[in-house]
Formats: sequence, structure tokens, C-alpha cells
Amino acid sequence: MATFDAALSSATFTYDLLVGSEDFDLPKTEQPVWVIGNEYSALYDRNEIKEDILTRFWFSYRKGFAPIGGTGPVTDAHWGCMLRCGQMIMSEAMSRLHLGRKWRWKVDCKDPAYWKIISMFQDQKGCLFSIHQIAMMGVTEGKEIGKWFGPNTVAQVLRKLAIYDEWSRLVVHVAMDNTVIVDDINLLCRRAKREVPCEQIESSSSSILRGSPPGVERKDSVVVDHSNWRPLVLFIPLRLGLQDINTVYIRSLKACLEMPQSLGIIGGSSNQAHFFIGYFDDWLLYLDPHTTQPVVDFSQPGANDASYHCSCHGRMKFTSLDPSIALGFYCANEEDFHRLLNTIQERIVAPEKRPMFEVYQSRPKHWPPFQPYTGEGTNSDFTFVDEERRYDSDEEFELLG
Repeated sequence: MATFDAALSSATFTYDLLVGSEDFDLPKTEQPVWVIGNEYSALYDRNEIKEDILTRFWFSYRKGFAPIGGTGPVTDAHWGCMLRCGQMIMSEAMSRLHLGRKWRWKVDCKDPAYWKIISMFQDQKGCLFSIHQIAMMGVTEGKEIGKWFGPNTVAQVLRKLAIYDEWSRLVVHVAMDNTVIVDDINLLCRRAKREVPCEQIESSSSSILRGSPPGVERKDSVVVDHSNWRPLVLFIPLRLGLQDINTVYIRSLKACLEMPQSLGIIGGSSNQAHFFIGYFDDWLLYLDPHTTQPVVDFSQPGANDASYHCSCHGRMKFTSLDPSIALGFYCANEEDFHRLLNTIQERIVAPEKRPMFEVYQSRPKHWPPFQPYTGEGTNSDFTFVDEERRYDSDEEFELLG
């Protein structure tokens, strides 16, 4: 096996090459290591870094699940990598809400909130954030089942699916045209008190957990939300170059991964999507979905969650990053959102002549009025089109605009 020093000269590390390799470890550098908003020392916090990475949900290719759409594919190998990255960043947001950033996964974990989260991502049609639901909702974004997604597409699909999650009640907003509009987000997150029938929540959830999210009071027949701000998941799809990433943006990408509100970055290199969870020096750290595993059904005896966690991370130079990405942020409340805006202004907008995105209070006059997605007139149970498809898509990352 090649030595670690020799492997380090390569631009990209993959699971196929390095899983199980004792040589694969963080170099003992004085440079800080950042994992989605947490700073570590590569010299003194090595176990803490491994535990943090191991705690992240790792969703990879699976095989042997029920056909998507009834007659579609039974594996997402070769086409579902960005969909799996979408699952990873969405599960990170839900973990932040229900478990907290300091929570750590252990073997034989019994936490009911943890099991509630992972159950929503099982490879079954009835699970809200399953590969089935993401692929079928992708039809509304012009993507046939079995086609490769770009970062913007998966963000838009997660935005649509999230409105059916009455347990978390996350607001998912996708900021387009490299612009965050504060008024749009305020409109979505500042919701008046409302009542939701308990049976609506029960029917859309598994029986693992029958709890309620923070700020919500459970009564006999309804769940009453007393909070004035719904937790926010903010996606910012960006195109940071034509064929290659413009290196002027690397400093800002590092700043985003250091923010406590960071959920990571979805993107990749060429057509291989990755979930970027941190960095050190000039290297991105990522979780790689390109490992095909058998489907897991938690209702079956002996099933466990070990295959949904992996301490083995990949590495890639910032300069090898495809320019099409989507940033992810989580804001638990309005104060957290304001802190994020202030940090963006100080670290992303103000220092740069050409910031990678802008923040405005209100929409430009030439923009159409903002129309929140409500899900009315749509559902995610779409008819599979029975035609020949090329599942190994050579489609490049999307140009956003």
C-alpha cells in the first residue's frame, strides 16, 4: 500500500482506496481543523475529530430497495450521489434541531430523537426523506427518476419535501441568483400561532417517537405552536467559476465552514457529489456517498444503524472543487439568523470586492413578488415513466441563474 505521504500528493481521496487503511488519518499539523463550525487541533483533539465525523449521518448508495415509482430502479448506484448528499445535509439540520451540535453518536444508541431522524431517511417510499421521495419529487424540477441531480435541484426538492415534516417544522429556503433576501426569510419564518391536528403528525411519522419539537405544546387533539420563529435551513446555490473554481472565493468558503450555523456544503468534483463537512489548510474534508451497501430495514430483526456512520472521511484540495455548489446554514431562532447575517457581512461581503453572494433586506424592484411554496396542488407520489434511461449520467453540474 502506498504510504500516507505519497497518497497526500493526490488531489482526491476516496473510500474505495482508503477505507480500513491505518495510514489514513489527519496529518499532525498545527493548522486548525474545522468540522461544520467546530474548531479542533490536529495535534491534541484527534479523538474528538473522529467522534464528530462519526456522528454525522452517512448516506451512501444502497441496493435492493423497492422499485422507485413502482417499476423504477432498485439501486441508486451511479446516479444518486447528489441525492444522498442532500440527505446528509438535511439530516444534519434535523440533528442540530433535535439533538444539538454537541450530541455524539455511540454504538447501540437508544436516543429516540436520533431514531426518529434516521427513520425518516430509510429507503422506503413511506419515509419522507427517502431516496424514493427525493427522486419522485425531482420530477417537479424536471428530473426523471434515475437522473443525476445538481446542488440546486436537490436543495429545491428538500425545500418542497420539508413542508410535510410536521415534527421538525423546519423552514427550508433556497436563495437564488447569489442573493439572500432577508424579508423573504422573515416572511417564511415569522409565523403566527397555529394548530395542527395530532393525527396529521402521527400519520406522517413512524411510531419510534411521538414527541413534539421545541416551542410546541401537545394537547389532546392538536399541537399548538407558540413560537414566533420557525427554525431555518438556508441553502445558497452558487456557481463560482466556469470550468474551475475561482480561487478568489476559497477564503469565503473557509469562512462559511467556520460559522457555527454551517451545515456544510454540497458539491463535488466533475460528476461525483460529496458532502463537505470541514477543512484544514487547503484541504476540504468530506463524506463520500460512492459506496454501495445493502438496503437496511429497521423493522427486521438484527438490523442496526452502523452502516449509517463512517469515521473515514475523504479529502480534496479546494482548487479541485467543482464551481457549482450549495452552501447550507441552520438558524435555530431569529437571533441566530441575525448573528449569521452579521457574520456574513463581516467575513463574506465586506472584505471582498466580488463577494460570492450578496445579502439585501428587500427584493429588487425588477424581481417578481416572493411566493412561498405551499405544496398545494402537488404531491410527491409521481407516476414513473416507463422508458429506457441512462442511469450513468454524464451531465455536468448545473449553471445557476
